[in-house]
Formats: sequence, C-alpha cells, structure tokens
Amino acid sequence: MADKQFITIDGVAVEMERGLNVLEHAKKAGIDIPAFCYSPELSIYGACRMCIVEIVDQRTGRSSLDSSCSLLPKAGMVIKTNTAKLRMYRKNILELLLANHCRDCTTCDNSQRCALQGFADRYGLTGVRYPQLAPTPELDTSSYCITKDKAKCISCGKCIRMCNEIQRVGAIDFAHRGTEMEVACVGEKPIGESICVGCGQCAAVCPTGALVVNNNTSKVWKLIDDPKVKVSVQIAPAVRVAVGNAFNIPPAQNTFGRLVAALRRIGFDEIYDTNVSADMTIIQEAAELLARLKTNPKWPLFTSCCPAWIQYVEKHHPEVMPHVSTTKSPMQLFAGTYKKAGVNEGWVRGAIMPCTAKKFEGNRGEFKTGDKQDIGFVLTSQEAVRMIKEAGIDYANIEPEAVEGTWGNTTGAAVIFGVSGGVMEAALRYAAFAILGRQPTDAEYEYIATSGVRGIPHPDAKAGALVDGIKTFDVKVGEAALKIAVVSGLANAHEIIERIKGGEHFDFVEVMACPGGCIGGGGQPPANWDVKAERAKGLYLADKEYPLKSVEQNPVMQEWMKIMGDEHAQHEFWHIHYAGHGGGHH
Repeated sequence: MADKQFITIDGVAVEMERGLNVLEHAKKAGIDIPAFCYSPELSIYGACRMCIVEIVDQRTGRSSLDSSCSLLPKAGMVIKTNTAKLRMYRKNILELLLANHCRDCTTCDNSQRCALQGFADRYGLTGVRYPQLAPTPELDTSSYCITKDKAKCISCGKCIRMCNEIQRVGAIDFAHRGTEMEVACVGEKPIGESICVGCGQCAAVCPTGALVVNNNTSKVWKLIDDPKVKVSVQIAPAVRVAVGNAFNIPPAQNTFGRLVAALRRIGFDEIYDTNVSADMTIIQEAAELLARLKTNPKWPLFTSCCPAWIQYVEKHHPEVMPHVSTTKSPMQLFAGTYKKAGVNEGWVRGAIMPCTAKKFEGNRGEFKTGDKQDIGFVLTSQEAVRMIKEAGIDYANIEPEAVEGTWGNTTGAAVIFGVSGGVMEAALRYAAFAILGRQPTDAEYEYIATSGVRGIPHPDAKAGALVDGIKTFDVKVGEAALKIAVVSGLANAHEIIERIKGGEHFDFVEVMACPGGCIGGGGQPPANWDVKAERAKGLYLADKEYPLKSVEQNPVMQEWMKIMGDEHAQHEFWHIHYAGHGGGHH
C-alpha cells in the first residue's frame, strides 16, 4: 500500500486524494474557499477568480497565486487561503462585480440566498469605490418556468455549463464579446420561444438573482384573499422532504403534516396529496408496459411523469415520442379526475410541485376543460416557503394536520415518485402483482428494491461530471425477465436514446430531467448533494411508514375507476395526446 501523502492548508495537514482539486481538499479540512463559478458536477471554468489561493515555495519563502478550483495538489505543497493579500484581492473582485450588478437586493427574489450578497457580507463590504455601471434591469418573463434579469448576471457561466453538460439542452450560451458579453438563449430568443425545456436547473445553480423561478405567489395570494373564490391545492411527493430545509429541519424528516397545517393557516380551503394520483399513474403505465411486452417492440416504454423530459423529447428527440407513455402525470390526473367527478366544482385547483417545468405543463393546451386549464396555478417548493414566511408561521413548531379525507388513501409506492428510480420501483411492484397474479411477498418487494433501482446520481469531483446517472439492471418477475434503465439528467437521457438506436435493448426506461429526480428539482430550495441524498432517504423512510406497499392494495383506485366509466372512457380520460413540437401521440 502506498504511503499517504499530505498537503498543508492554512497550517492543517490534509491527506491527498487523487483527482480532487485544492478547493475540495480545503473543504475536507473545514475551510470554505469562496467561489462563484465552481460546482463539483460541472467542468472547471476558472473565470471568477474568487477562489485564488497562495502557494508558498518552501525553498524561497515566496508565494504565487493560482485558482484553487483548477489547481491539483502536489505532495508537500503549502497553501494559504486567508492572507491580507487574498482578502484585499477578493474584496476588489466583489467591488468590481457589484459595480456592474443591479443592487436592488431587498426586492430581489434571491435575496438572502445570493452568493454575491453573502460574500459581500462575509468580507465586510460597506461601500463600493467604483461607479455604478450596471445595465438597466431587463426582465425576460416569456417563460412560464423561469425569469431572467441580465442586470444581475455576473457571467460565471454555471447556467451555461449546467444546460450544456448535465442537461444537454443547449438553450443558453455566451453571446457577443468583451464588455458586451452576456448570457443569452441561442439566437438571442426570449426563453419562452427557445429550445429551453423548463427544468430550472440553470436557476438552481445561478449564484445571484439573474435566473430565478417564475414567481406566482402574488397571483395566489389574490385568489386566497378573494371571498368569492375557493382554492384547493395538491402537494407532490418530493415537496414534503424539501420545504423543511428552509426552516432548518433535517432534510430526511418528512414535514408533510406541518406543510398541510401551514397551508390551511395561509388560507387554502382544501389540501390534498398528489400521491393518490401517483398510484393511478402506476396502474396506467404498468398496463401500457404489459401490453407492449406482448408485441416484442424494438423500443422500450419511457415514463411520462416528468414535464421537462416531455419537452426534451418534443424539442430534441421527436422520434422518441411514440414510445413515451401516454399516461397523464399525477398532477394532471389529480386535477382532471376531481373535475370529472364534480368535486369542488368551480373552485380554482392548484399544485405545489418541486418542479419549474410543471408551471409549463399546467398551462399546456392539452390540459383544458372547455376554456379553463385543469390546473389554475403551480407553485414550487420555493414559493410555498416564501408564502409560509410571509404569513409569519412558525413552521418548525406548528402542529401537523391531515389532508382532506376525500379519496385520500395512498401507498408507499406513490411517495417514492419523488426520487430517481421511484417511479420505476412503484411500477415494478404493481407489475409483479399483475404478472404473478397474487400479492408479492415482503421478500419479493425487497428483491425489487435491491435490484439496482435505488440510488441517486452524485457529482464526481474527480471527473467533473455526474456518476450513476444511468442505472441498468435486469429484474425477473415470475417467468418475465425485464431489462430496465433508470435515467437522471437529460444528458444521460440522450445517451440512453443513442444506445437504444445502436441496438441495446430495454423494456422500460424511467427518465427524470433533474439530477437525482424531483428531490433536486429546479423549484426546490437549493441543496448540495448530501442534502439531496438525505431527501431521498426521507422518502424511502416515508414509504416504510405506509401500511399499503403497492397500488393494487389501494381501495380508492376502484372508486376512481367507477367514476370514470367503462374501460374505454377511462383510457381516454387518463391518457393524453401531446400536440407539441414533436408531433402528437396517443
């Protein structure tokens, strides 16, 4: 075994780990080197220069400067991260950035979560010596999903690298040169007219308020305050393990009951759990899969819950659309079913989702009844947090409450929809029941859970990329042997599509646009990968708490079937024809 090698950072001996840069080694030593443009899952850009450190030559005592994000350590290297020279250097960078930055911090959607604001406070900036040269705020509100304000952009390039490297959408890049350089959609189109799929991952990595979630809270407050309007809201699975993060509650802790209570205090008339319609999604998608297996198709069935994935197919791979499940997403199934059944007729039905792309889905023309959208509004987890704080609710100590009783029964299979692999595991649980013709045993459920379906991708700081973003495995259920793929991140979706075109066979493929699934959705409170992993753990813990493990055990599903009428009527109602960029399918 090779001898251990060390570097010294601010007097602390740090064992070297192959492939890690100096910035990551400093984190191991408990030292936070400031950086704007660095993110472990993205390629090294080295543009912001905030992470500059001093490397001390042990022979001469002289020091040189280098960016810690791009600097690989050498054994015996001595590094300083906090000297008078470095503090002065960083303050100067911050002043230059602030001189070219809109400083309306108190009215910025990213206030108190802005890296520029945070570093200015950390380094004690009380003034800027340079004249204010920030461009006039120019909002791009053309997208249902995100809003852009180029006056707040610091040209760190994180959004561009996220869009191109992790998501492979390629909607944004740098335009122009020199002092005219700016981040823009390809062709300088408005976001809403571009090839953007609305995943919101660009906003998730933006360190300032240049890209933020499209804020609809004012619209919802008006609805709640209108005495003539009744408002209901449904809550998606992944929201329950993310909202609490904003109130310093551990991410693995399920705060669903507190969220229900807080929403009632805010003024929502009725609150529901989207899990109940996630169960229906499983019935429909599993039925599609089992029917498809009889035809021995070249292409697999792809899941259809993720709206950013649907847009990605429409805009980037229209040839795949005939192979995407036609089942509506749980959000749309819930709203449409309640409307069909006449429950709370005339009410405005909304949703709280972890996803920015759900805002686009809620406004799609395919999801209308008459001239009204089935979903009246979509709020992200971030917006729900904002409303809770605005209402002055003590979220950490509020007593939990239950959702409305109407059709409220649900299963553990539904709650894991919020994590990469969760939709697939839920479908396999039900498929096992359908294929075996009996209730699976606990051992058979455990076999599915340990087959390879679980585990979220994570950034590999050594490679500057996501690993485990594609999981492939075989599952045998009775006499049926299924080849499965679970995909997280749209660049990985592109890869699996190319592999299928190259002849690799799969029966069923789950795709979630956001790395890690909905737990890392663009509308969730920003989180590092450790927090995302804890959110995933929280959903699996919640799954264990449900007495019902799979959808066939849920008596509510039979009630839904009766309301929808005969088998043909059910199929027509629960399935959708997308008429988007890639052409329709049904």
